[in-house]
Amino acid sequence: VTILRHGLMLVGPTGSGKTANYQALQWGMGHIAQQQAKGNFSEFPKTQKVVTHTCNPKSITMDQLYGAYDRNTGEWNDGTLSVLFRDAAYAQDGAKHWVLFDGPVDALWIESMNTVLDENKKLCLVSGEIIQMSKDMTMMFEVEDLSEASPATVSRC
Repeated sequence: VTILRHGLMLVGPTGSGKTANYQALQWGMGHIAQQQAKGNFSEFPKTQKVVTHTCNPKSITMDQLYGAYDRNTGEWNDGTLSVLFRDAAYAQDGAKHWVLFDGPVDALWIESMNTVLDENKKLCLVSGEIIQMSKDMTMMFEVEDLSEASPATVSRC
């Protein structure tokens, strides 16, 4: 799935195994990549290890998530997502990078992800910086339900 789509949603109630599933896939991909480096599992397609970058978007403000200008100094301060996204986009380690949002989908913060989830694959920050997703990135949303997600957002994942 992560080869075909750059955004996906893991949906289910607390305790249903969402985290365990992506962690098992991450471990399995890492194990196969390790074995392929030793010359084993050559019958499998080339596999990359996976690095996850996780945040809970509802635990912080929009300014803390995306970044904002300091009202006193006018200086730009990166948000959690801008740092995680940039680190994943510019990584040169040969790994897959999963940017994982663990928490409820909210129209307030998810709408700013539209250009990331559509064919543009770009995070556009208020500072004017545009960060292009790399081919090795996947955006994951670990959510209990999609009641607050727009049809447009759901269709992109």
